Amino acid sequence: MACLLEAPLRISVLSEVTATSRHYVDRLFDPDPQKVLQGVIDMKNAVIGNNKQKANLIVLGAVPRLLYLLQQSSSSMELRTECAVVLGSLAMGTENNIKSLVDCHIIPALLQGLLSPDLVFIEACLRCLRTVFISPVTPVQLLYTDPTVIPHLMSLLSNSLRTQEYITQIFSHCCKTPEHQTILFNHGAIQNIAPLLISPSYKVRMQALKCFSVLAYENTQVSMTLVNVLVDGELLTQVFVKMMQRDQPIEMQLTAAKCLTYMCRASAIRTDDSCIVLKTLPCLVRMCSKEHLLEERVEGAETLAYLMEPDVELQRIASTTDHLVAMLADYFKYPSSVSAITDIKRLDHDLKHAHELRQAAFKLYASLGSNDEEIRKKITETENMMDRIVSGLSESSIKVRLAAVRCLHSLSRSVQQLRTSFHDHAVWKPLMKLLQNAPDEVLVMASSTLCNLLLEFSPSKEPILESGVMELLCSLTQSDSPALRVNGIWALMNMAFQADQKVKVEIVRCLGTEQLFRLLSDPDTNVLMKTLGLLRNLLSQRAHIDQVMSSHGKQIMQAVTLILEAEHSIEVKEQTLCILVNIADGNTAKDLIMTNDDMLQKIKYYMGHSNVKLQLAATFCVSNLIWNEEDGSQERQDKLREMGFVDILHKLTQSSEPNLSDRAKTALQQYLA
Repeated sequence: MACLLEAPLRISVLSEVTATSRHYVDRLFDPDPQKVLQGVIDMKNAVIGNNKQKANLIVLGAVPRLLYLLQQSSSSMELRTECAVVLGSLAMGTENNIKSLVDCHIIPALLQGLLSPDLVFIEACLRCLRTVFISPVTPVQLLYTDPTVIPHLMSLLSNSLRTQEYITQIFSHCCKTPEHQTILFNHGAIQNIAPLLISPSYKVRMQALKCFSVLAYENTQVSMTLVNVLVDGELLTQVFVKMMQRDQPIEMQLTAAKCLTYMCRASAIRTDDSCIVLKTLPCLVRMCSKEHLLEERVEGAETLAYLMEPDVELQRIASTTDHLVAMLADYFKYPSSVSAITDIKRLDHDLKHAHELRQAAFKLYASLGSNDEEIRKKITETENMMDRIVSGLSESSIKVRLAAVRCLHSLSRSVQQLRTSFHDHAVWKPLMKLLQNAPDEVLVMASSTLCNLLLEFSPSKEPILESGVMELLCSLTQSDSPALRVNGIWALMNMAFQADQKVKVEIVRCLGTEQLFRLLSDPDTNVLMKTLGLLRNLLSQRAHIDQVMSSHGKQIMQAVTLILEAEHSIEVKEQTLCILVNIADGNTAKDLIMTNDDMLQKIKYYMGHSNVKLQLAATFCVSNLIWNEEDGSQERQDKLREMGFVDILHKLTQSSEPNLSDRAKTALQQYLA
């Protein structure tokens, strides 16, 4: 009885429990097996479609008794089967019913039942397991607790159409993680389920197809295997293509398109393959049209967005297929005023799906506009599009807000849009609002967009600076999330680009030198690169260079030394040498290099490096140090000559890289002038 509900709740429910419900449970304890069987059959008939009766029986303790009878070897096969049927019916009720059943350990009991030789009993157990597992409240991990379960389910697949339908449905609902995919894959899911795609039963074909969509999602191993699978002499991809034909049910078309989409995204199918360009993409665009159910339009748009996200050519093809960009504008028109007047049920349905539709449209616009300038223009010129994005940023649904900011981010990659529609609609205001107390997922996307709005040519840069955004950006650099640290420092880097001295001083003050140097030793390369970029932008224009170096020169030189000595990528070292190039351009700052023999030796080393980019940056640095028109140039030239720099410059003038040989020649000319 351990699984009964808590006492207070039980009393309140019991007040409504009828004597009939108690009578059903009492009959389960009758010493006469025939009467018990009849009692279970009567209970089965009483609970069909009656949620109140189901809840009453659960509260009265019917479940432990039914499970006991189901597991007793002394129970007749008929009784055990009827118990499984009643439990399956109880599972068809509310989520609370499912929770009660799971708490009573129904899953291990039913899985044990699958070891029986009786097919009708096995099917009843599987039907109940299917109902329990498709509920969102059931922990799917319970399917994987006992390692013998999956292979046993695979072995039952060939028993009947029902076992095929229920088992594939259980698999498709319980495959939630890469680990689950691997377990199913290793136990032969592909070869066992592939033949079911040509089953005479539509339900079996459909569940098998759903299995392949969850197995292939973001899984290269599965997708690469699927490409070579033959079903009755035909390649699996061709079977999927046939399932997308217009004469097939929509659910089948959509799921087959998902399978091919996931295989394409896992690089098992090329993006220019005809089954993607001529079949999958048009099928998904078709799903976005008005004639489909709202749920289908949501799924179609989201799958299409995922398919073409990394591929500019697919984005271009989709943008010119069936007026897709204009078609998506319709996603924002729910619930429509007509449905509000004529049909309350329809209004309720529309309201339920309105958020999902807007989310799907924003996602698809984001994907469409992520690369091509013409498509972005098309999107922003679609009726009230910018207004819709702006209002999407403050919607109650977090998913819609995330999709809207994603769309905004995609459009913010356009110089043209930053200068026009972004400025006209002052999108920075709702964006700033969104950045306050947002969850990390939204924060990452919103701060990425802000980085673009802070670019030099963006008219939004000034008002954003005046709005006091700096504190927020500096706080992002302290986040545990590398993506947020990158975006915080990236935005500051953009802010510092060609900024006046006041802004630069404020950045250093707000960020704090300790944090700046902490970021220079960040384990994430992207964070390090953007921090070096910020430092490089702070150290531009001579007066600024001298001022920053007079305050923080010692620490900066120390950080540069550490980076040049450590194991870092060519990109990181190049960026670090470029900081030295800027320091060498200062009036007084260059003394920090000239008085540091260790640093000069490092520059000399990189002039002779095997990588041209590093050679070029180091040579540029020397060029700045010995530039003729500046005070003290003669002494600096003499010192570098003594250290052997001139010999290296002569060698570099012979380089096959024109940029490098030109830079070396320019540096040598300083000695001749």
